[in-house]
Amino acid sequence: MNRMDLKILLAFWLSFFANMAMAQNDEMVYMYRLTLTDKHGTPYTLTAPERFLSWKAIERRRKQQLPIDSTDLPVSPKYIERIEAKGVDIVAKSKWNNTVLVRGRDMKKIETLSSLPFVASMKKVFGIDAGAYRQSRRVEYQEQLALTDTTLHDYYGVGQKQIEAVNGRRLHERGFTGKGVTIAVLDAGFMNVDKIPAFGNLSIIGTRNFVPDGGEDIYKEMDHGTKTLSTMAMNRPGVFVGTAPDADYWLLRCEEHNFESSAEEDYWAAAVEFADSVGVDVISSSLGYHEFDDGATSYKYADQDGKTALISRTASMLARKGIVHVNSAGNDGVRPWKKINVPADAHDIITVGAISPDSINAGFSSVGPTADGRVKPDVMAYGCPSSVVSGRGYLSRENGTSFACPIVAGMVACLWQSMPGKTALEIIETVRKSADRYHTPDNIFGYGIPDFDNAGTQ
Repeated sequence: MNRMDLKILLAFWLSFFANMAMAQNDEMVYMYRLTLTDKHGTPYTLTAPERFLSWKAIERRRKQQLPIDSTDLPVSPKYIERIEAKGVDIVAKSKWNNTVLVRGRDMKKIETLSSLPFVASMKKVFGIDAGAYRQSRRVEYQEQLALTDTTLHDYYGVGQKQIEAVNGRRLHERGFTGKGVTIAVLDAGFMNVDKIPAFGNLSIIGTRNFVPDGGEDIYKEMDHGTKTLSTMAMNRPGVFVGTAPDADYWLLRCEEHNFESSAEEDYWAAAVEFADSVGVDVISSSLGYHEFDDGATSYKYADQDGKTALISRTASMLARKGIVHVNSAGNDGVRPWKKINVPADAHDIITVGAISPDSINAGFSSVGPTADGRVKPDVMAYGCPSSVVSGRGYLSRENGTSFACPIVAGMVACLWQSMPGKTALEIIETVRKSADRYHTPDNIFGYGIPDFDNAGTQ
């Protein structure tokens, strides 16, 4: 082969690989988080909060004497227009953090956004082959919950032990079952909650999906949310009664089950800000992160200070918006990571670990402390196992702090109903003080197992 032939062959292969790379790039999806400098040009003002907050949200702030401030103002619509004019999609916004999450297939085009004068910084949080997305499909479900011997001897049925472990039964007997309190459940999907007859007597105010391209039907997605919801909202006496059967519920999907990426922090932030805007009182979130598919964006233990991760910064703001946030600690206790996840490291929230029926911590339950030395988890509840209803309509027993979290969140709603004059920060501290290790906390049990009957008499 002569030199000319080699040049032709080399040119061919260079062209081939270049075309392959372009084809691959055409199939890639990228997301970047833009942090904006300010909110100039916004038509919204603090003197007219009814334009961006519901009456219920405004009233919640008023009762707790909490200000509406510049973080509550929506992201500047003028900035949104200029970003979209660059040919990218905006898939999430956070007014509290003044960030937008943009998506596109041309990485170079996205990166030109950094030159906009109102973009303070940008960070790549996601990149994946578009073909990796999978559509969800509903599963079959049964019409009746299966009755077992354990459900025939007590009003709470299979939920008896998990409410009694936190001494919530007496609070219910005094008439505090969550009525008039609104709980937002943040999760990955609520498979068949709209179809399973056992969920038919729930008070569901509304639903919303914050995952791009997920559509509005949160009931066809995963059933993790179905299970967490059931620990609070189930209301079938003699079969299964949860910890807040009379509360009102918003069901918010913000978890992408196909991938694990930092973009889910943006979905989560958008979901909690929505929950705030519609007047939610309590948030139950059985979600947590530290390791992402793109290892460059994963968190280190040193990041767990309640303010480094966007999701944790957002969670740390909730109590000062008047909301009690309850989050699962995580299930890494027997894994190399061992520690709690974000946003379980947030300030002024209730982080929940899992115990077994003998009141011993579950081995998988993630431990503290936070990187800045705060006690975590805050309290413990049944999670090894917990009774739940699956997306197939079966009563089952599941392990995880994911289920300990809503058990506590439901009781928080009942406690707040009994103490309507308390602020979110006061409710959080009341729950901690009621726990059996409050004076000798550690980083396995935190402040211990809460006593909600005792808390309700403080």
